[in-house]
Amino acid sequence: RGAYVLREPEAGRQVTLIASGSEVEIACKAAALLDDAHGVRAAVVSMPCWEKFDAQDAAYRNAVLGAAPRIAVEAAGRFGWERWLGPDGVFVGMQGFGASAPADRLYRHFGITPEVIATRALALVEGGR
Repeated sequence: RGAYVLREPEAGRQVTLIASGSEVEIACKAAALLDDAHGVRAAVVSMPCWEKFDAQDAAYRNAVLGAAPRIAVEAAGRFGWERWLGPDGVFVGMQGFGASAPADRLYRHFGITPEVIATRALALVEGGR
């Protein structure tokens, strides 16, 4: 169906982390960090296919994305993520294109780490950006 909830907190979401591909693992680690270190309830949504997700009915899309603030995690670039982030959403990922290095170095350089995602999520939950 294009996207699905991979991790749903039992007591409800305070933030939703959305990712595709290898970034899903990073989002899951950020969600665990948020829960363990800060008591913040983070859902994780895997969104491997925007087109299929867009073709679903609004009820399904709303159930998957939820009403909590959203953070998209994407190494390939920001283009198009605004659609799924909502008005208060945050993007964590590469802001440009053309950097070359081993993936782990690029991810650290661009802040695509569980720690950076958790920091941005805390700011969202606390009302800042």
